[in-house]
Amino acid sequence: MKVNSRLTSLHKKVDSALDRWLPSEKTKPVTLHRAMRYSLFAGGKRLRPILCLAAAEVCGGKPTGALPASCAVECIHTYSLIHDDLPCMDDDDLRRGRATTHKVFGEGLAVLAGDALLTIAFEMLAETKETARYGLQDFFSELTRAAGSSLLIGGQVADMEAENKTSTPKELLFIHRGKTAAMIATSLRLGAMSADATPADLKALGKFGENLGLAFQVVDDILDVTQTSEKLGKSAGKDQATGKATYPAVFGLEKSKKEAKRLTGLAHKALEPLGERGEFLHGIADHLLDREF
Repeated sequence: MKVNSRLTSLHKKVDSALDRWLPSEKTKPVTLHRAMRYSLFAGGKRLRPILCLAAAEVCGGKPTGALPASCAVECIHTYSLIHDDLPCMDDDDLRRGRATTHKVFGEGLAVLAGDALLTIAFEMLAETKETARYGLQDFFSELTRAAGSSLLIGGQVADMEAENKTSTPKELLFIHRGKTAAMIATSLRLGAMSADATPADLKALGKFGENLGLAFQVVDDILDVTQTSEKLGKSAGKDQATGKATYPAVFGLEKSKKEAKRLTGLAHKALEPLGERGEFLHGIADHLLDREF
């Protein structure tokens, strides 16, 4: 299977759906909706929504059935980036190759654009069709848990509190399991649930997502040390400059590379119960690992 062409195809499906669901730039208040669209359509891999659609297919469903959930996770991911970039948090001026939302629209509007994306995510999720195994309550519980104080937001808090401190491997794992891996695992689980996945398939995809998410974060940490801002589309070397808890900071560069490969191996192993159905997901895991170290 040609991974790149399939990624491109699913990327277009997600972008088209997001464009339909998001208010236009002409909708009042126009500044807010311009800021939301500026952030959401700034580029990016669309990894989480693509995984959501792919998981639906793995479980015998159609991607269209998972579109509400896939768009919801991308809106939440984008809101988290807007807030993460704010001066009161990571204070970044560059995201996805262009000025961050608060640099263009001001801090107040950036906060509100993030808030609005978080809120509209659940409006989108409400369009999900219930299945024999999963009702709307299940979909909402799944996403709110991953995006809440124990995982996504909790990971961000732990990340902030770890700055300029010596973190242990256990503390680092808590940060990245919450901040990155949880939403990736939940994207897969939501897609699977939209296709009425069996409990066994749901468990396998969730385990795959957690290991894939951790591997993805390790590679991101490595790239922050080894690549330029132009190549990354964001400020290179920022993690080191601000004393962030990262894999290279805790383990060193070479051990971090080995850890990325180990976690990717665990992600592959988690897909074994799916057999040939997991082929595309195997390809995504290798594709993410092969980003330049």
